[in-house]
Amino acid sequence: MSQDRQLQLVTSVMISAGFAVSEKFTLRPRSFDLIARNNGTLIVIKVVTHIDSVSEEAAFDLDAISRHLGGVPLIVGERAREAELERGAVYVRYGIYAISVSTLYDYFVEKIPPLVYASPGGLYVNINGDALRELRERRNMSLGDLGQVLGVSRRTISKYESGMGTTLEVAIKIEEYFNTGVVESIEIVQREQKEAAPAAQETAAPPARGHEPGNPIEFLEELGIQLHTLRGAPFQALLTFDRHTILTGYGPAQKVVKRAALISNLSTIAKKHAMCIAPDFHHEKKIGRTLMIGEERLHAIEDGFELLDMLGE
Repeated sequence: MSQDRQLQLVTSVMISAGFAVSEKFTLRPRSFDLIARNNGTLIVIKVVTHIDSVSEEAAFDLDAISRHLGGVPLIVGERAREAELERGAVYVRYGIYAISVSTLYDYFVEKIPPLVYASPGGLYVNINGDALRELRERRNMSLGDLGQVLGVSRRTISKYESGMGTTLEVAIKIEEYFNTGVVESIEIVQREQKEAAPAAQETAAPPARGHEPGNPIEFLEELGIQLHTLRGAPFQALLTFDRHTILTGYGPAQKVVKRAALISNLSTIAKKHAMCIAPDFHHEKKIGRTLMIGEERLHAIEDGFELLDMLGE
């Protein structure tokens, strides 16, 4: 399936689920493809064919953008290594959940959360350890007794009750033996759930990233405005000040004017401010929600609050 077709499907799924979805953009390279929002939930989505093609740097940008926008990063793909992504399964790329379009549909439209996660060696599930312990104790079974039933050691049962995941085969045996469910679903929209399945994660420390040398707007930091430089987004930076976030593009006027409308659309979905800065622009105007401003005028502001007044609501 082509990426354009994938993007269309992902957009359709999110709209069907009641989300407002950003416009398609074709800038390359890009660390994300869509932003979707519904009832305060913001999802920053990267659409790929192979989830292994998402680099560490792209994943870092995707995660950073999501955090600053108050959203959740998500990768939607077709394949991992040589196999298609399983429906109802969650994969992880540099700590970010990756799922198929079918799983996306099940979760957001049908409200059916995935139950399994992929890890080296196969598919696994998370067990509700407290529920398992309670079921075992109700039957007056020791750890060893249950271990014999499942064909595992008493130490392994102890680990299950402490929150360790297990294989689908063992989970099915547990549920059939007790005739009740003990498998926990995976909540994609909750960032803290990324910690729920450590075996599925790839350990990778984010590279140190700050502003780049010679950044034309780094002087804003002197005004107490934080600058977060990005490499693969339609906006080259995120500015944060007084709990406000500003999607910011900069460069020659001819180029940033073309980005201004797109950045405006993204800021509308994300409910953030938008600004484009050009050293050769000598006016001040709005393109949609995006403030188009010259660098000289920007140098004249006294503090971040003045900038927020210029951006308006």
